[in-house]
Amino acid sequence: MTSACHSGHSSHTSSRKSSQQADLAKVTQVDRFLYHMRLSDETLRDIMARFQAEMQKGLGRDTNPTASVKMLPTFVRAIPDGSENGEFLSLDLGGSKFRVLKVQVSEEGKQKVQMESQFYPTPNEIIRGNGAELFEYVADCLADFMKTRGLTHRKFPLGLTFSFPCRQTKLDEGVLISWTKKFKARGVQDTDVVSCLTKAVKNHKDIDVDILALVNDTVGTMMTCAYDDPYCEVGVIIGTGTNACYMEDMSNIDLVEGDEGRMCISTEWGAFGDDGALEDVRTEFDRDLDLGSLNPGKQLFEKMISGLYLGELVRLVLVKMTKAGLLFGGKKSSSLHTKGRIETRHVAAMERYKEGLANTREILTDLGLEPSEADCIAVQHVCTIVSFRSANLCAAALAAVLTRLRENKKLARLRTTVGVDGTVYKIHPQYPKRLHKVVRRLVPNCDVRFLLSESGSTKGAAMVTAVASRVQAQRKQVDRVLALFRLSREQLVGVRDQMRAELEYGLRRDTHLRATVKMLPSYVCGMPDGTERGNFLALDLGGTNFRVLLVKIRSGRRSVRMYNKIFAIPLEIMQGTGEELFDHIVQCISDFLDYMGLKGAPLPLGFTFSFPCRQTGIDKATLIEWTKGFKATDCEGEDMVDMLREAIKRRNEFDLDIVSVVNDTVGTMMTCAYEDPNCEIGLIAGTGSNMCYMEEMRNIEVVEGDEGKMCINTEWGGFGDNGCIDAIRTQYDKEVDEGSLNPSKQRYEKMTSGMYLGEIVRQILIDLTRQGLLFRGQISERLRTRGIFETKFLSQIESDRLALLQVRRILQQLGLDSTCEDSIVVKEVCGAVSRRAAQLCGAGMAAIVEKRRQDQGLEHLKITVGVDGTLYKLHPHFSWILQETVKELAPKCDVTFMLSEDGSGKGAALITAVAKRLQQAQKEN
Repeated sequence: MTSACHSGHSSHTSSRKSSQQADLAKVTQVDRFLYHMRLSDETLRDIMARFQAEMQKGLGRDTNPTASVKMLPTFVRAIPDGSENGEFLSLDLGGSKFRVLKVQVSEEGKQKVQMESQFYPTPNEIIRGNGAELFEYVADCLADFMKTRGLTHRKFPLGLTFSFPCRQTKLDEGVLISWTKKFKARGVQDTDVVSCLTKAVKNHKDIDVDILALVNDTVGTMMTCAYDDPYCEVGVIIGTGTNACYMEDMSNIDLVEGDEGRMCISTEWGAFGDDGALEDVRTEFDRDLDLGSLNPGKQLFEKMISGLYLGELVRLVLVKMTKAGLLFGGKKSSSLHTKGRIETRHVAAMERYKEGLANTREILTDLGLEPSEADCIAVQHVCTIVSFRSANLCAAALAAVLTRLRENKKLARLRTTVGVDGTVYKIHPQYPKRLHKVVRRLVPNCDVRFLLSESGSTKGAAMVTAVASRVQAQRKQVDRVLALFRLSREQLVGVRDQMRAELEYGLRRDTHLRATVKMLPSYVCGMPDGTERGNFLALDLGGTNFRVLLVKIRSGRRSVRMYNKIFAIPLEIMQGTGEELFDHIVQCISDFLDYMGLKGAPLPLGFTFSFPCRQTGIDKATLIEWTKGFKATDCEGEDMVDMLREAIKRRNEFDLDIVSVVNDTVGTMMTCAYEDPNCEIGLIAGTGSNMCYMEEMRNIEVVEGDEGKMCINTEWGGFGDNGCIDAIRTQYDKEVDEGSLNPSKQRYEKMTSGMYLGEIVRQILIDLTRQGLLFRGQISERLRTRGIFETKFLSQIESDRLALLQVRRILQQLGLDSTCEDSIVVKEVCGAVSRRAAQLCGAGMAAIVEKRRQDQGLEHLKITVGVDGTLYKLHPHFSWILQETVKELAPKCDVTFMLSEDGSGKGAALITAVAKRLQQAQKEN
């Protein structure tokens, strides 16, 4: 009994063993038979590199025509930011069914989307008939949807999801390149599908839609997911067809004008390999499938991956294996030989966990076959290899896209989300897991989240439309603000003529005291002639730093050597008493003389003092008012040279011969005039703004004498303090003025100089944020801080070499978390403010050069302007715009701008040297 039992048990075990061995042998046979479909990581990395090269080809203007991966610009420039709201209609044409959708997007503090939709069939006679009839059918379905929901006689923005390769030149325009999948409607290729639909909709008088966006289903998927996850910047479809899109930097897209921001690119990766790039990866089954398809030689990558073809690939493999006697005992069935009898849903069912084997038996039996257990296991394994290869190929191309995104952002590690849709991804039980695993293995430096698009690409088209209408509305509001800073030629001519009138008031005795442009005589009457020589001390006070220089001038060769030391002026000194300020200055001079070993030398001294002063001699200067943050008491109305002499006496360590006191603008002119005798104008465009020029003595009524010329320090920063330029001042200028240390003074300077431009930008950014047009409507504490937006940031942000990514980094330093779109707007705001500043400066300069031309009775004037100042030197566009404005407003003047390399300190020494020379000449006379 025992032995019988035992022998029965062992025979059962051995039969199970032999059946397992048979199964294993079958699986091994399948592995051997489909050896070429098993792709190693090395092969996948190679495919990834090939796809990266194809993307690059598709993006290039010269290489795009021959590229198989078309990299089509979609003109979708922004992803949802959560502020979208309104009602939108959406159509989805591209699969086996046609869908109409109404989407209501509401903000209400939290993003909310409500949707109603209806599916309509797409009969074969419609999708393969006449193009006009196809669009009429679409319009009829739309009309039916709107009527049944009571939406007629209302205007709706509409987005069209159109899942075929289109060449777009605008968001609402797209020319069909070629039909794919099962569509073949005549007369549509090479025409604009939006126009076709618009024409068909016009036949329905009771419906009113504005087609704002044409969207590929892949883009729709990305946008749907981006609404829920702002990190989503890639969309992938793995369904009937396959494709991917992602947000590319505009600077890399040769096919579209402009470098600012990003744009979604539809890769159209289904055609990867159409140029032979994948021949070593394709198998005999792929070639057989392609030959039997509607479009041989096209969409070869798609034919290895997508739902339209996976089932057919499995069928072709089974036919070949049966012929070779490896399956079903070599017995074929007519169903197995019928094209299309195995569908992707069958492949998915056969691979299902647990019930997969039973499903396989049922499907094969339905095909008229009699499968053994081993056959079922083998067929299941064929399905696994075919669908796994699909996931592998998809992963390689997606890894290439992710790598490109990471490299574009110059990140060591990328965090991003991929929005996914498509039946293969949704219904195949193993597909998502396999895809994710391989992607993560191929790009270990990317943290990727995969997000399933719940409501498909139709919602995405509505989101694109919602974003388009938001961007449109925002653009109008931003343009309205920027328009305030755009000056017409007429306005600039007005500024030029008004400036000219103010210059004349300042020169006349009867109006001088009331003039806003002070026109201060500097008592600098001569220019360097090259005979100057000697050692001179120069002081330079005009900002938060104070400079002491020793200037050695050698005559003949016009050589100047300088030694200098810079000292800080603390805020408490700038805003303390006058005595403390001048004691501090003398302390700095003492330190410098010690440092140079010059304590006992009786040096002539020139004092550059860059504040408005009324001079009655070259060494007499009464301070009219402090500017640029200085507030020292008991100084206004006092002679600055006397205050300096008193402080030197108090210290009682050294004696200096103070020969001249000069403004930094005059110093700049003199420095340049030493190199170029044609230089008769000085301009400072830096922290402050000012201009000086050589005026005929006969025109200066406030000074005795008619002979020769004298330099006039215009102090043009006060231009407009009488309200003469109020018409071009904006609310932002008024806010900056009211918040300044000297409200309603120096109005022209506050529109043109470095100390204020960043502050104007800050005020605009606050207003735009308040309107919900920037930074998601969040005003950060940093943005509320006065002076945070320095003018150097304007110069950096406006640099042509700066990518938007770097603009975002600058904004992040300021505590501003900006999107790409925010960065574009900030750059435009900076550009508008600095452009206006340069134009206003140019209009003022045009008034001066025209005055000089007319005073000299010349048909044509040739003159040089010596320039200094950080704004002119460091801003990427300021100098050019200024020069162009002068050229336009003073066409009879040939003006050369010469940069002052050594600043106004050298100028003070030269003025001192010229004054000494003239004093000597007077003595000798």
